[in-house]
Amino acid sequence: MDYLKTAKNVLTLEANALIDASNKLTEDQINHFLEIIEFLRSVGGNLIFCGVGKSGVIATKLATTFSSLGLPSFFLHPVEALHGDLGRVTKSDAIVFLSKSGTTSEIINLLPFINIKENMRLGLLGNTDSTIARECGIVFDCSVEQEACINDQAPTTSSTLALAMGDALAVVYESFVGLSKEGFAQNHPGGLLGKSLRLRVKDLMWKLKDCPTVAPDALFKDVILEMTKKPVGGCAVVDKNNKMLGIFVEGDIRRTFVENENGVTVAVTDVMNADPVNVGTDELAFDALKLMEQRKNAIDILPVIDEGRNFLGFIRLHDLLKEGFVSGQLPRLEPQE
Repeated sequence: MDYLKTAKNVLTLEANALIDASNKLTEDQINHFLEIIEFLRSVGGNLIFCGVGKSGVIATKLATTFSSLGLPSFFLHPVEALHGDLGRVTKSDAIVFLSKSGTTSEIINLLPFINIKENMRLGLLGNTDSTIARECGIVFDCSVEQEACINDQAPTTSSTLALAMGDALAVVYESFVGLSKEGFAQNHPGGLLGKSLRLRVKDLMWKLKDCPTVAPDALFKDVILEMTKKPVGGCAVVDKNNKMLGIFVEGDIRRTFVENENGVTVAVTDVMNADPVNVGTDELAFDALKLMEQRKNAIDILPVIDEGRNFLGFIRLHDLLKEGFVSGQLPRLEPQE
């Protein structure tokens, strides 16, 4: 048996099923879905997903996806619903049924007891002319010509299509409400993703009072003394109004001694970095990390300044790593249009 061919055939079958489903989608279906979304948002209702078996697994995933995008959602098992979980369902909710056959007995048994109007019931169904379909106000065609399974039995193509259709609706919702990456972050406060979208430079920076600074008329030995007293890893050269004129980092100390025979008596203005890469307090910590790493020569500390170039403190690579950011493994976060 050609196993490579088998694997490619699965991907081709499933890809073609997605394309066919895309061609069947209509504007009326999407508009009806958006009317449901508008109602749920106006009354604070939930978008409930219901299915059994593999469809139940897909339903669970879709419920978590919508919740992550800010629309309250949960999975309802039809059997558990008949044994008490119906108490979670209200007239303010909408429900999505997932079924390949459209005749799943557990869902059919539940239908008479669901206190949700027909126009608020959606179906992701493999049979648009089925018992469950006739109980829904809107049905998305998730029919497939065949399963990718060699026996045309195990849910493969059909479960992939149901998942993709649900994802398509989730992105429609996301676009409709204009969800920003900052809004997305509110529901993802933990982990690298949440921190990348939420934490700002001001949350992790070393404040001015804890950072070494010297005046422009200081000598290099003064820099060494200040950096010893406050071992942050950098020293700012500031004027009397606290405007940043330049900085030193630990590598500059070594270079100064190598390049100057009497390094300790050199004027700071002769050896400082007068044009360092810098950040503002409201920039994402994630962006500060990119500034440090995505350079020919990586740096591990950045001065933080305001619009008037007043020195406010430092942010260090070490503190970003402690917070959970991973050096060399930045998540790809493109700004939304």
